[in-house]
Amino acid sequence: MQAAHTLVDTMRALVVRGLTTGTAGNASVRTGNGMLITPSGVEPEQLKPDSMVSMSLAGVTDDGPLKPSSEWQLHAAVYASRPDVDAIVHCHSRYATALACLHQAIPAFHYMIAVAGGDSIRCAPYATFGTEALATNALAALTDRKACLLGNHGQIACGSDLNDALNVATEVEVLAAQYIIALQTGTPILLERDEMDRVIAKFSHYGQPQARADD
Repeated sequence: MQAAHTLVDTMRALVVRGLTTGTAGNASVRTGNGMLITPSGVEPEQLKPDSMVSMSLAGVTDDGPLKPSSEWQLHAAVYASRPDVDAIVHCHSRYATALACLHQAIPAFHYMIAVAGGDSIRCAPYATFGTEALATNALAALTDRKACLLGNHGQIACGSDLNDALNVATEVEVLAAQYIIALQTGTPILLERDEMDRVIAKFSHYGQPQARADD
């Protein structure tokens, strides 16, 4: 299955892009009757296409040797509630996690905030990893968004496919780093809502919400 190969590539790309280390982070893709998700506790370099776990959104897995990611409920909840999402990447990237530990949303200090679908990147309240409570908190923060921070945890990014979700996660990390630097320097000037609406409309028109493009 091509999706399994793409999941392996995605997890390795998270390492190459500096978005994850060790066994932290996971990814999934929607399938016809559920999802294909990365396994729990396996480092990206050890992953193989047959390491991926096929499961229903209710948590029923195929009879395979590996357990699904501990965050499977988070992925399943998003797929169940968001028909526009076909792939998910979750990671503990450095700068996004730093802001998440402050429960600090990222406001519209830069127009590329629109990559997440709105005029901010929200931060969901903390909940224990791998729980239904975490899934519930994340769903609320993801309302009308493609990404959010997870309090004291990391970030989650959604997309139309794994490449889209990976690029959104990468951009969230870049924006988090820029915002932290801006805060250290002074008080960032935020863009007005009407300007962000124009940017969001332009992103939609060009169909490249995952790209970091200027004019």
